[in-house]
Amino acid sequence: MPKIEVNEAMFYALAHWDTPEIGEDPRAALEAALTCAKAELDEDSDKTLPLGERTLKIELNDTNRPDLWGTAGCARQLRIYRGGERPRYPFFSSPGNPQEARQQVLVEASVQGVRPYLAGFIAAGKEITDAVLRDMIQTQEKLAWNFGRKRRTISMGLYRIAAITWPITYKAVDPDAVSFIPLQWDVPLTLREILKQHPKGKEYAFIQEHEPLHPLLLDATGAILSYPPIINSADLGAVQVGDKDLFVEITGTDMPSVSLAAAIMACDLADQGYTIEPVTVVYAYDTPFGRAFTSPYYFQEPIFCSLGRIHQLLGEQLEGTTCIAALERMGCRAEQGQGREQDEPGETDGIWLYPPEYRNDFLHAADVAEDVMIGRGLGTFTPERPRDFTIGRFTPITAFSRKVKAIFVGMGYQEMIYNYLGSRKDLVDNMRGDGSRIIRIANPLSEHYEYVRDGIIASLLMSEAVSGHSGYPHRIFEIGKVAYREARENDGTCTRQYLGFFTADKEATFNTIAGQLQTLFYYIAREYTLKESQDARFIPGRGATIQYRAEPIGVFGELHPEVLENWGITVPCIAAELDLDALLPG
Repeated sequence: MPKIEVNEAMFYALAHWDTPEIGEDPRAALEAALTCAKAELDEDSDKTLPLGERTLKIELNDTNRPDLWGTAGCARQLRIYRGGERPRYPFFSSPGNPQEARQQVLVEASVQGVRPYLAGFIAAGKEITDAVLRDMIQTQEKLAWNFGRKRRTISMGLYRIAAITWPITYKAVDPDAVSFIPLQWDVPLTLREILKQHPKGKEYAFIQEHEPLHPLLLDATGAILSYPPIINSADLGAVQVGDKDLFVEITGTDMPSVSLAAAIMACDLADQGYTIEPVTVVYAYDTPFGRAFTSPYYFQEPIFCSLGRIHQLLGEQLEGTTCIAALERMGCRAEQGQGREQDEPGETDGIWLYPPEYRNDFLHAADVAEDVMIGRGLGTFTPERPRDFTIGRFTPITAFSRKVKAIFVGMGYQEMIYNYLGSRKDLVDNMRGDGSRIIRIANPLSEHYEYVRDGIIASLLMSEAVSGHSGYPHRIFEIGKVAYREARENDGTCTRQYLGFFTADKEATFNTIAGQLQTLFYYIAREYTLKESQDARFIPGRGATIQYRAEPIGVFGELHPEVLENWGITVPCIAAELDLDALLPG
């Protein structure tokens, strides 16, 4: 979950936070207030330091609210929830209501297939302090890393306006033909050289290195502002304490995400006392917001939630006025009216919610009900005892899995627990697989957690790869979920409970693991047959498919030398995995 560090004095000032009443624990008061932002105080400040140097560490428990990932955003939620006025941001344009802008950014057609979208604005009228600069950089990095998928879908740049000649141009160039001095460097580098030599270039090279053209921001004189999403230039992009007027730009691959990130940053800076001046972005091609729009831009659509839905989800029959008051405490504008929820046949009484400029997390009526619940206060709902008497018990697969665990512990195996997500390298490439049935996550936070495992053997090999210093033999097992593509299922995927077990030892052979498999089936009282396997993970002729009731349910054998080499393992290994769901009684 995102964790932010905030300057205590700035946070309290923006939140309009007063000293707690005499006898009240200041930390307890703050922790109680932070629940409205689904946040908790991770670490209090060092009270021996001067107030201006104290830092609070706050952990956010909701990844759907990137507006809270900065000092101003989190303080705004506390301020409004505790009775403060909902802020107004008159600098936003919206469909049919454009704002006037003095400056323009021209987006050329060359970036359409590379990194096609840009939004930006000017923040002016106030000198940047050290605390403000630190917070701007933190918000920039949190948005780009968490919300922007490690700068893939969004990245942000800050620039000193005094040295910029407008209009700015955003275009794609040959990475070997353009050079400039990047931040924290003292000699010019081409874009290609930046990816190979600069620390930031090396860190984010995976985004651009395979593209024939790379994006670039230049002013009207040809001076380079930045190489998005990699690094700013050392002159125009080197924002320092004492600078007064800034240009803030966001580039990316998804227009709503780019526009929302710009909105969040603009609202944060407006709350801190900066004057926000819109910038018009003119495209050479069509975008979801047209060929020209003025940023910051309000694009969110209103959403309807019926009073019946709120009653159903929260357990109390709430009046419309009560719901509206609760939503206003969350910073939302709402009104009563008739409407129809998604996929509902007819209209009914309910609440129309208009999201604030910095939020785009209302995807369903249930999200509106959740904000009603938080805005009213969890402690205001009357607790109820369960109406039905039930007895808790294990599901059949859990009870069966526990029996299998006991068998393997008795056979001298050690149980392991692994993450169900992994990288393509670990789950496919290292296992000599073709990836035909593995499930890829469309918007992963990291490439290390991009795929859902379709077997357990790769997980077991992760442990063995770092266990070469331990005495042999190594015997480990896991019982856990796997998922894979299955065309016969309605959603195209299948999730099953699997057993995987593994032995590493110089004496480990096909016969060794065949005997262990036979022991397992003896104690669970099942009959099975074997068939030669063509699984690429195993040595040809030393792998077998396990069949139960004439259906394949698993595989075992001696792991292929190439697999072991991929993992850096130097001793013979045997492994097996099988579907426990298929072995359930009945």
